[in-house]
Amino acid sequence: MERGRTNYLRLLGADQRALFAEAETEAPGFAFVVRAMKLEFLRPAHMDDLLDVVTRPLEVRGASITLHQEIRRGAILLLEADVKVAFVSGGRARPIPKALRVAMKADQA
Repeated sequence: MERGRTNYLRLLGADQRALFAEAETEAPGFAFVVRAMKLEFLRPAHMDDLLDVVTRPLEVRGASITLHQEIRRGAILLLEADVKVAFVSGGRARPIPKALRVAMKADQA
């Protein structure tokens, strides 16, 4: 699931380097950290299963984003999760830089 969240951020925009460079100037040493997670295990996965992790934003707020994640084996839904992630810099919650927040909000369904 962590890889799904990382890839979500990586795939936000065509010019992701500029997006993250701008975020770094506003909040040096920034990171996203998991604040809360609600999991619902629906079916088991098995060794050697090929799984897909689908990640989409549910809510984008000032210093946090709530993501909905699904783990699937083909068309079969195995797990659903709602993950609240906080934006931090210098060990404290900070507002998500505007360019990054706008990119996330644009991806909201």
